[in-house]
Parts: sequence; C-alpha cells; structure tokens
Amino acid sequence: MLKILATTDFSSNSKAGIRFAIQLASQQPCELTFFHSYHIMKPSIWDVQTFTSYEKSESVKMKNKLEKFVAGIYKAMDTKPGKVHFVLSSSFVTDSNIIKYASDHQFDFISISRRGDGKVKKFFGTNTTNLIQHSKVPIIAVPHNYKSSKIKSVLYASDLANLKQEMDKTVAFAKPLGASIELLHLNYPSDSSDNMKTIEELIKKYPKTSISYRLENIDLVYNLITNLEHVIKKTKPSILIMFTDQDLDFFEKLFLSSSTAEYSLRASVPLLVFKKESIK
Repeated sequence: MLKILATTDFSSNSKAGIRFAIQLASQQPCELTFFHSYHIMKPSIWDVQTFTSYEKSESVKMKNKLEKFVAGIYKAMDTKPGKVHFVLSSSFVTDSNIIKYASDHQFDFISISRRGDGKVKKFFGTNTTNLIQHSKVPIIAVPHNYKSSKIKSVLYASDLANLKQEMDKTVAFAKPLGASIELLHLNYPSDSSDNMKTIEELIKKYPKTSISYRLENIDLVYNLITNLEHVIKKTKPSILIMFTDQDLDFFEKLFLSSSTAEYSLRASVPLLVFKKESIK
C-alpha cells in the first residue's frame, strides 16, 4: 500500500494537493497522512512551563482544525476516507520539516499544492521548489486550481538518459491506476537518429502496459519548458512525470530558464518529480 503525505497550511490553495492525494487513493490502495507544519513564537516574558502548556493547547486546536479541513474536502468530493492519519509537527522551517518527516516515516510520495503567480521563479512557491530540489521522497506538485478527475494518462518527459530505470518507476506509478503512458522526448538538432529505435526497444519490455511515444523537434525560438507546454496543450495528460538531477540543479536549469516566461502548465497539470539516479 502506498503511503502519501499530503501537506496543508489551511489555505484554499493548499486544498489541491489534498484533492489529488484523495483521488490517487480512490484508484489504488493508499494510506494518507495529512500533515501541517507549524511554528509558535515563544514570548520572551513566558517561562518554559507556560509556553509548553500554551503550545500543547494550540496544537490540540490545530489538530481539530486539520481534521475538519480535510473532512470538508472529502465531503466536497463526495468521497469517504479510507486509512488516514493527521499529523502536526512544529518547526521553524516548513520545507525541511516536511522532508524530514516524509523520509523518517518512509513515505512513497509527498503531495503539495503549488501556487501560480505569473513569475517563473515563484512558479512552485518557495516550499515546493525546495522540496523538489532536496527531497529524496518523490514530490507531486499540484496546481492550486486542480479539480479532481480520474488519472487516466501519464506524460513522461525524458532526456533518454537512464531510460530503463526511469520507465520502471513511471510504469510502477501508472499501471496500478490503469493509466496509459506517453513517453515524450524533445529532439535537439544534434540528437542521435537512433532515439526512435531505442524507445521502441524499451517499450517492448512492458507488454502489459499501454505505452506510446512522441518525438518532437524542439523549436529553438522558445525555451525548453515552453516547448513542453505546447505538447501538454495537445495531449492533455492527467499528470506529467519528470526526473531531476538534484546534485546538478537540473530542475532549476530546466524550469527556471527564463525569468519572464509565463505559461499555462501551472493551471492544469500535476507534476510528479522523481530524483534522477546515477546512470547504471
């Protein structure tokens, strides 16, 4: 059973990550944990005992608030909860708190809403960006205006490096959902002419999974993410899967390549990001 950590700060925008986690759990067995990270400043005039008592009282209130917040989302989705947990954790740094809890408790995915404010450098919001850049647990970044719908198709954007290992993870995610997979590679003029053959040979290794592929010649007038957006608009996948090399800041190079670009990806497509492993 998959373990999903769905985070919230109680804002309306944060409901999207919870909605996606609930949708995922409706299509395959999942254990959902709804997580809120908080920090309460200690007034300098308070002694430790006074502050500890106050923090305990506030945490009880926040736990009740978290349970009601999530219950409201379940009700709006007309869905009954399965195996769920509610967790509060105190920390001054939210993203590090999420990463540590997910790692310590061996979660399979972290589901978090991302904000869209028209600025590429703020595309995911600070917490989500840091999670993607540093978390060893895969991140599902969900647009703030995501509406739940059945996960039917996966677009896997690949640079064709370490293809077999990445496809294994993509299939492991998509197959239990009954979702089809489309492998996308954006061709540069200097790319090998053997790409098609390489992909076709790989697909043969997964005879029980619906996998297709798409090779698109990149338009050098636009940056990479804009080229990717064009494909997303045409194919309308349920979710986009990518792999990021955290050590080499591949994610930043790919997604933050333009300081002025605004794009529609944030409006409709959840993004699942795996850490790219070393090539074997």
